Amino acid sequence: MSAPAHDTDLRAARPLHARGALLAGSVGNLIEWYEFGVYGYFATVIAARFFTPEGGSEVEGLVKTYASFALAFFFRPVGAALFGRLGDRIGRRPVLILVIALMTAATTLIGALPTYATVGALAPWLLTFLRVLQGLSAGGEFGGAVSVMTEFAPPGRRGLYGSWQSFTVALGLLGGAGVAALLATVLSPQELEAWGWRLPFLLTLPLGLGALWLRLRLTETPAFTSEFERERPPGRELAKAIALGAGRVMGWAAAGYTFLVVLPSYLQSTLDASFQQALLATVLANLGFAATIIPAGLLSDRIGRRPVMLTGAVLVTLLAVPLLNLLQDSGTSNAAKGVAVFVAGAVVGLMAGPGPAMLSEMFPTSVRYTGLGLAYALSNAVFSGCAGLIITETIKRTGSVDIPAYYAAATCAVSALALSTLRTEKGS
Repeated sequence: MSAPAHDTDLRAARPLHARGALLAGSVGNLIEWYEFGVYGYFATVIAARFFTPEGGSEVEGLVKTYASFALAFFFRPVGAALFGRLGDRIGRRPVLILVIALMTAATTLIGALPTYATVGALAPWLLTFLRVLQGLSAGGEFGGAVSVMTEFAPPGRRGLYGSWQSFTVALGLLGGAGVAALLATVLSPQELEAWGWRLPFLLTLPLGLGALWLRLRLTETPAFTSEFERERPPGRELAKAIALGAGRVMGWAAAGYTFLVVLPSYLQSTLDASFQQALLATVLANLGFAATIIPAGLLSDRIGRRPVMLTGAVLVTLLAVPLLNLLQDSGTSNAAKGVAVFVAGAVVGLMAGPGPAMLSEMFPTSVRYTGLGLAYALSNAVFSGCAGLIITETIKRTGSVDIPAYYAAATCAVSALALSTLRTEKGS
């Protein structure tokens, strides 16, 4: 199942909308991953504020925090199916406006929630409810945004345009890390835990309003407004394509969250790093991630999606354990550790750059929003949303500090097998 040739002709007919679509499509993703990054970076603080009653275990509270994190991810496929079906019926534009409004409202309200000390057991339930709303909106975000960006992309530039969706993941995570690091620097630990953690969530309101304004100015994609491809493919064929797409991006999902989001809590809880040290490592990992995404997307337009993504998956499989061992070794210099986390992020970027275009090309216009959204959401629900929970709980039970590397390597090995079935044609 792949995108037909006439999509290219339709995109070429309205080139003036391409850059506006690129900005409007990617801005929602930036906000989404900014918030998910902030939640991950402040996981230990959130655990203490919402999931740890007086006298409770800190490790148990962190596990519950990641459970709430995972729950939001499991609602992403629901959102992808719900909003994707709607977007394939009524258009990409109105649905993308709806999901950014929902994401902005839910994230802002997290910053205003009462804590366990104020309302008791109601606090974690309120937080979890807002996380569910975020999961639903995030599930509807990716498929629509990638559809808009790739359907407006000029001929031969799907990889480049789609890579901006992944690039905004890095920008969002870096923005969240930057805000968290700034607050950790200017506020005392007591101030940060008492009220400072709320500020990054409240900042989503002006960001979300700006994104909403951009999307209100967005026009519908030419591929959707055409009279072609209104017939949906058979359900079994669509399901097989979704499963294969999820397998192809599972390594990107798992390694990305392991290296880019879970890393701060792992360094603090397992390797006794300070909050500032953990955030610095995360910033370096995300800089490496950001550095390779757009070049990888552009390269995939020239030599094909498969060689670029397959290289990334194989490199993670081979390098995950050695890179983590460098971080664990007390004799390793800070410079070497910085290079290690930068490289870890960079190899994930090789998968993330061509990934959106690869998924988009797997589905025709009539089911593209639903298909690519579900493939991405299912992979992220299982392999990203559960990453923190699986890693933290497995380390707790086994005592092995190498679990994050094993997790990233194993998922990327499976992803490499799925990517090996990808056609080798250059991006169109």
